[in-house]
Amino acid sequence: MSTVVDAGDDSASAEFHAFFERHHRELARLAHLLTGEADAADDLAADALLALWHRWDRVRDAEHPVAYARGVVANLARTRIRSAVRERRRVALFWSGRQDRTDGPDVPAVVDVQGALRELPFRKRACVVLRHAFDLSEKDTALTLGVSVGTVKSQTSKGMAELERRLGSGEPASGRVRSVGAPLDATEGGRR
Repeated sequence: MSTVVDAGDDSASAEFHAFFERHHRELARLAHLLTGEADAADDLAADALLALWHRWDRVRDAEHPVAYARGVVANLARTRIRSAVRERRRVALFWSGRQDRTDGPDVPAVVDVQGALRELPFRKRACVVLRHAFDLSEKDTALTLGVSVGTVKSQTSKGMAELERRLGSGEPASGRVRSVGAPLDATEGGRR
């Protein structure tokens, strides 16, 4: 059971505030790329940071606190996606009995990178986003997601192949995924 950090602990508060300032933007961008929802990204990052604050004594002693934080964001994003899928199914069931359905939905002809990313299964999407948009090493990606390096390698490879098939142009998908998010500062966690 984790202990909530005493709000009166000035040192813990200062450490957390510095961590928040350094990583909030990165965590919000990760949430945006994983969910495809710009409006929800800050909320997910805030929820993750609140969870981290409640476990700050454990987080600050962790070997890789940023990887821990990214893992919390990934788990919250997965939960949000599952919730959205369940809600869509409920809405589809409600509307399936109606007679005024349209035969063909208005779907854009061109699939954009974010749309293609949303179509990937969550683990492939997370691996592709962390490896290419966040430029994390395989080891750091594995640490963030709580999986083996081999899983990261295979899921990233399969995810990139699937993206290239979906996007169907001569440009490699890795360059497109990188361009979805702004580049990270060197202090925020590039390849090692």
